[in-house]
Amino acid sequence: MLLHFAHALGQAGSRVESFVFGTRLTRTTRLLKSRDPDLAVGQVMRTVQDWSGGTRITDCLREFNRRWARRVLPGSATLLLVTDGLEHGDTAALAFEMERLHKSCRRLIWLNPLLRFARFEPRAGGIKAMLPHVDLFLPVHNLDSLARLVQVLADSRAAAPRRGTGAARQGP
Repeated sequence: MLLHFAHALGQAGSRVESFVFGTRLTRTTRLLKSRDPDLAVGQVMRTVQDWSGGTRITDCLREFNRRWARRVLPGSATLLLVTDGLEHGDTAALAFEMERLHKSCRRLIWLNPLLRFARFEPRAGGIKAMLPHVDLFLPVHNLDSLARLVQVLADSRAAAPRRGTGAARQGP
């Protein structure tokens, strides 16, 4: 669903850079250029070698920050990060990489599928390390949550809060 969404954003004339990560980071921008969304998503799924192989959030963010951030992110970029935040590694390193990522864009929106649960609480260390470095913390699990995201992206009044204010959680 999210790959189709990324494809649609790119086809709508927006400048979109797409990456997926599991145990490693894979740039998918060119793979999503096909006009046919099913072909584009199929290409991504065939190309990404670690599909369904778990995640290494810190390592992938570190690679993005070092290799790609300056090349693909203009200072005015809105960055969408889609992850559950369940990192088992060094949460201090994760917080550092999230801070670097946040500084490289105008607005960082974290889309978390776990927010679909009404009783969600940010207890995991990875989630706690990431939250202070995002502007919006939104659910992403169904079409309604994607519709809400489209509203947020389109709303020019949804400007980023002042840095250092922490995440604003929006309801499901």
